[in-house]
Amino acid sequence: MADKSGAQETEAKKPISSMTEPLDTLKQLQEAGFGNMMGMSTAWIESLSDLSAEMVSFVAERIKEDVKTQHEILHCKNVGDIQRIQAQFIQKAMDQYQAETGKLVEMSTKAFAPKVPKDKS
Repeated sequence: MADKSGAQETEAKKPISSMTEPLDTLKQLQEAGFGNMMGMSTAWIESLSDLSAEMVSFVAERIKEDVKTQHEILHCKNVGDIQRIQAQFIQKAMDQYQAETGKLVEMSTKAFAPKVPKDKS
């Protein structure tokens, strides 16, 4: 087994300057013109969360469609039924993916659009 005390001693002996390097780098980026990264708006983070939730919801719905189609195929009595079910499945998938893409593009546009400050006049 590895000796953990040696690793702990090495960590304890690190100079404080090496521990603050990530913060120094962030400070340099802010000074270079990236602005205050810590001040990212809550609305932006909520928008990203909404995007993630939308994608997860879409994938869940598509999985339900896959299972439903498999069930229908397993109960088919002839090849014609299988072809009809597959054609319906593909058409529905294309329609759903097209609609979802439009929805995600719209949500992304709103999430990443620059916020115009309101006038206080």
